Amino acid sequence: MPKAYLLLLLAVVAETIGTTALQASQQFSRFWPSVLVVVGYGIAFYLMALTLKYMPVGIVYAIWSGLGIVLIAIIGFIVFGQRLDLPGIAGLSMILGGILIIHLFSGTAGH
Repeated sequence: MPKAYLLLLLAVVAETIGTTALQASQQFSRFWPSVLVVVGYGIAFYLMALTLKYMPVGIVYAIWSGLGIVLIAIIGFIVFGQRLDLPGIAGLSMILGGILIIHLFSGTAGH
């Protein structure tokens, strides 16, 4: 796996942890989940900044935010019991499709 994609994947994981902790923090009323939010987002933005050495910001942000959206929707379903309807699932599928198109066909994705 190219270094850029490894950094970006780790940034997505850190952002997903931070966002999951955001839900668990109950509007920052619980201390440790709130700390995890700050740490998770800090790591995510740092790793995303490192990724920008290798890939353009638009591509990095599209992949970072798209994967984050899909992962948080899955975690919301599994951990928090949040449901998605058919249009929600269709929209998430289109986001994944867009990420695949960027990865497979874009010359700017830093392969």
